[in-house]
Amino acid sequence: MNLDDFSDLIERPDGGVRRDAEERRERLAVPVGALGRLDELGEWLSAAQQSVPVRPVDHPRVVLFAGDHGVAELGVSGRAAGTAHRLVRDTLDGTSPVAVLARRLSVPVRIVDAGLDCDPELLPDAVVRDRVRRGSGRIDVEDALTAEEAERAVRLGMRIADEEADSGTDLVVLGDLSVGGTTAASTLIAALCGTDASVVTGRGGARIDDLAWMRKCAAIRDALRRARPVLGDQLELLAAVGGADLAAMTGFLLQSAVRRMPVVLDGVVSAACALVAQRAAFRAPDWWLAGQVSGEPAQAKALDRMALTPLLDHGVTVGEGSGALLALPLVQAAAALAAELPERVRESAGDEEKPSGDEERLSGDDPQDVDSAEDGETPGDPRPAGTTG
Repeated sequence: MNLDDFSDLIERPDGGVRRDAEERRERLAVPVGALGRLDELGEWLSAAQQSVPVRPVDHPRVVLFAGDHGVAELGVSGRAAGTAHRLVRDTLDGTSPVAVLARRLSVPVRIVDAGLDCDPELLPDAVVRDRVRRGSGRIDVEDALTAEEAERAVRLGMRIADEEADSGTDLVVLGDLSVGGTTAASTLIAALCGTDASVVTGRGGARIDDLAWMRKCAAIRDALRRARPVLGDQLELLAAVGGADLAAMTGFLLQSAVRRMPVVLDGVVSAACALVAQRAAFRAPDWWLAGQVSGEPAQAKALDRMALTPLLDHGVTVGEGSGALLALPLVQAAAALAAELPERVRESAGDEEKPSGDEERLSGDDPQDVDSAEDGETPGDPRPAGTTG
């Protein structure tokens, strides 16, 4: 497998459709710019969907890749090594932040065990059946995966993306359930951005103290020494200092772009996988949104490299897809506004334009136009039947 092959498979969202969406936006009754970034989101969705007006985001899904990382044995995480399965259990039981938010927003959650370090019997078969290996290697002294395991993990992510696209999922909120994952992610970002360990080392979702931060920084420093010789091959890089969950997420992101399925990234782990995917296919980031600022310096560096501006900055550091899920209603609102706001209509006696609606009627000569305006519709309304204005 060569991840560079994805460069020929991924196309950008339709530029012509985006221009049509921009032109339609200029005709809306609400002034251009009054909706801020929601305008940009609506146009981006139109291009991704190849549809003007944009269709509503009715079938989103949260997809979480789970795994344990051997580097957590060094005390670099606020959680004990090998306990990522507890995060999975909390999510399945509906008691984790992402589960609470997903329930509130009526969004289904899918968990994929790529590399948990626990007995399979502790979790449902639907979660553990795709596991690549039990835990990933300690990246400061050994490879996270073998070459074969790295390829299996990437192909697992690709298959999950295909299954979601085939089932009608129209947008994915991508996150991780991992212990030690931010250390591996920060290593990947430091290697790809050519920076030092201290620049990318953060406190993690569970927040670590100063001593743990120094241990984490040292682990990333040592892992970087192992990462730099394999920077020319993204699959080798994931095998050396990534992990089963990170490799699967990278495959998921690449195949989602192939299938034209938009993805909202969560924190530093998904950002690291996105950066690896961008290295393989430079058009791929056009299919992603950055959901939120996680507070991790490595995430900020990766998003800057990909020119992705986060939608939210609420100080949410819990991870697990929670921050990205909070951005979903904003994306759905942008779609609704772009599709349902009325267009301005021209008076028949001149070029002056004014909003259509019950509060103002057309003064033209065509009685059909007057009747349409009284019904809250405009002649030639491009919206699909059944939408409200």
